[in-house]
Amino acid sequence: MAKALMAMLGDTIRGRGMTNATTPQQMKTELLSGLTVALALVPEAVAFAFVAGVEPLVGLYAAFIVGLITAVFGGRPGMISGATGALAVVMVSLVAEHGVEYLFATVVLMGIIQIAVGILRWGKFIRLVPHPVMLGFVNGLAIVIFLAQLGQFKVPGTVEVSGHGAGGGEWLPAPELTLMLVLVALTMAVIWGLPKLTRAIPAPLAGIMVTAALVMILGLNTPVVGDLASIEGGLPQFHIPMVPLNWETFQIILPYAVILSAIGLIESLLTLNLVGEITGESGGASRECVAQGMANTVTGFFGGMGGCAMIGQSMINVKSGGRTRLSGISAALFLLLFIVVAAPIIELVPLAALVGVMFMVVIGTFAWNSLKILFRVPLVDAAVIVIVTGVTVAYDLATAVVVGVIVSALEYAWQNAKRIHARTEIKEDGTKVYAVEGPLFFGSADGFVELFDPASDPERVVVDFAGSRVADQSALTAIESVAAKYEAAGKVLELRHLSRDCHRLLSRAGQLVTDAEDDPEYGLAVDYGVRTGILAGGH
Repeated sequence: MAKALMAMLGDTIRGRGMTNATTPQQMKTELLSGLTVALALVPEAVAFAFVAGVEPLVGLYAAFIVGLITAVFGGRPGMISGATGALAVVMVSLVAEHGVEYLFATVVLMGIIQIAVGILRWGKFIRLVPHPVMLGFVNGLAIVIFLAQLGQFKVPGTVEVSGHGAGGGEWLPAPELTLMLVLVALTMAVIWGLPKLTRAIPAPLAGIMVTAALVMILGLNTPVVGDLASIEGGLPQFHIPMVPLNWETFQIILPYAVILSAIGLIESLLTLNLVGEITGESGGASRECVAQGMANTVTGFFGGMGGCAMIGQSMINVKSGGRTRLSGISAALFLLLFIVVAAPIIELVPLAALVGVMFMVVIGTFAWNSLKILFRVPLVDAAVIVIVTGVTVAYDLATAVVVGVIVSALEYAWQNAKRIHARTEIKEDGTKVYAVEGPLFFGSADGFVELFDPASDPERVVVDFAGSRVADQSALTAIESVAAKYEAAGKVLELRHLSRDCHRLLSRAGQLVTDAEDDPEYGLAVDYGVRTGILAGGH
């Protein structure tokens, strides 16, 4: 672990991810992108702190610490991390039942688990997520980001905030609601139109500045950041979670830590891939896992609620020109500056400006092309896109991804199960040859057994697996079952072109295997119990 951490630190010191920020123009772009992200982080962090049932500063400190550490050590320069709703909805029950100190301890353990995942390089398994699941993930999060903004159009104190948006509450009075909608539209118009004129300043930042200036100059009555909560505070202080260090505490926090670490890593790694597609970069999954773990471990000791990658803020950053670690680092430092020094000014920023920025993020994040391809791709792929989108909105990202992967895997298994078949041939000596084609695994095992007719077949039968591949224990059991049927019928069965693993693991049918120089070489997906004799115990 120490070597891995030192390697990451070395990469950062040598400037990995910072090489593109060497020109003054690019440095200005990175800093302004960071400022834009920091402004958008404030209401998000406060809202997610409310979701988790903790003080606003607990969310803001998490956004600062997690954002800073992942920006320095993370696997994708330009990606933004902080407090998120996906984690907050899991934390709320822990805080309600045991208090905020147990949350801090959980976040520390969560970070340790994530570091272990990174060291073991398990992050690479994110490549198993199919593209339809990615499309559903992107669309679902875009809808979640949109729903989360609706709370800003309601009277403060009447809104029931959840991880997926604002439920209930009273809408603002008609004049204020109309004004806010106009200001949101103004912000969106600036963000849309400015890049056509100049790229000297990030369009989202310009939209915020124009709307804020208009509100202040005209004295318009519209909700501002300060209406959510005060963001003023000092530097985060080192704090050991005040919980009993015993087995009972561990039993309380472990389930939450496992769930939070899984959700955090899934969201972070999917965001990593999404940002990579935009910036043209790849890899970095294990590095990102370690960085997220380091960030959460430190956050737990400094009074933060933990966090993970934020797709909305990451999209703001990359669309504003942020491509290096400087943008993420500056975003975190600007956020700290807001908390310690500039809180009175930031609290005057109209919420309409920030909502307008997030609405543009929604438009840019949603995979609109997925609506066209729904009727062109296979029905199961279209269903996966819709299911993952719906589950992300209704429940959470981790559940949605797991459901999507399971549905895709089952569909893949079903399609392969239907591929098993055999070509038959009668030799001159009367021997019947079954040339099996297609993968033999748990899904096709029953179909494989049904290919044979021991009662009607001649006295000698050959089963040739040259066009097949035996994959798992179910496949071995199916072969044993076929061998047993021919044995019971008093007929001779010969098995050809099975791998060495099959030779060793087949018990009753092992003596029927014919060795040949062109036997395939591959391993079987069977566990240790099978290799040590469970299969030999029967069918």
